[in-house]
Amino acid sequence: MDADEMLATTRAVRKRLDPDRDVPEHLIRECVSLALQAPAGSNLPRTRFVVVREQRLRAAVAEIYSDIYLHSYRASAGYIGRVEASGTQQRTARSADALERALHEVGTIVIACLDGVRLDGASAFTSASMLGGVLPATWSFMLAARARGLGTCWTTMHLSREKEVAEVLGIPFERVQQVCLTPLAFTRGEKFSPARRPAAEEVIHWDGWDAAKLAAPPLDGIAAPS
Repeated sequence: MDADEMLATTRAVRKRLDPDRDVPEHLIRECVSLALQAPAGSNLPRTRFVVVREQRLRAAVAEIYSDIYLHSYRASAGYIGRVEASGTQQRTARSADALERALHEVGTIVIACLDGVRLDGASAFTSASMLGGVLPATWSFMLAARARGLGTCWTTMHLSREKEVAEVLGIPFERVQQVCLTPLAFTRGEKFSPARRPAAEEVIHWDGWDAAKLAAPPLDGIAAPS
């Protein structure tokens, strides 16, 4: 596929992950090698990838995620509202359920981390600067996975119990901050379509903020993590 197709069809894959096909280590290494070509602040890559393949460890991480999902998010008003809605919102809720199940089934879970600093209580400037080195690399990892027939799904829900995950995996919590988690698996079928998104003109604000443009709904805190 060409670059435009890859960018337009790299989806958050939850329902179509195939747990029956093992992901070879060399493909993971290729994805990480490409990820490290992403821009890094001060040309100092701080992104680290914790690749979890041992069954006992995967199960422990998946169990923490499930406990958060089933006892916090799934019981929240946001989830219930989606279930009671129609169409797209119901599909979103079912897709979130599928990810919770998939984490117990797939053979690889990947956690992207920021090495060398924690951002707890940091300023917006510091947070944006430091995360600006990890997020591009992580997205490049996902694009590289897509190019190899692999599916990923960016989620941050486990971060509400980040320290527990760190203890399971031996991640030094005092100096390494987890940024996101993704399953990694071959997909059932390789054809994915572009998502429904606003037109470019709806979200571009030329030479300053245009109050007449499309406004995103306000968030009530972080009540519905991805």
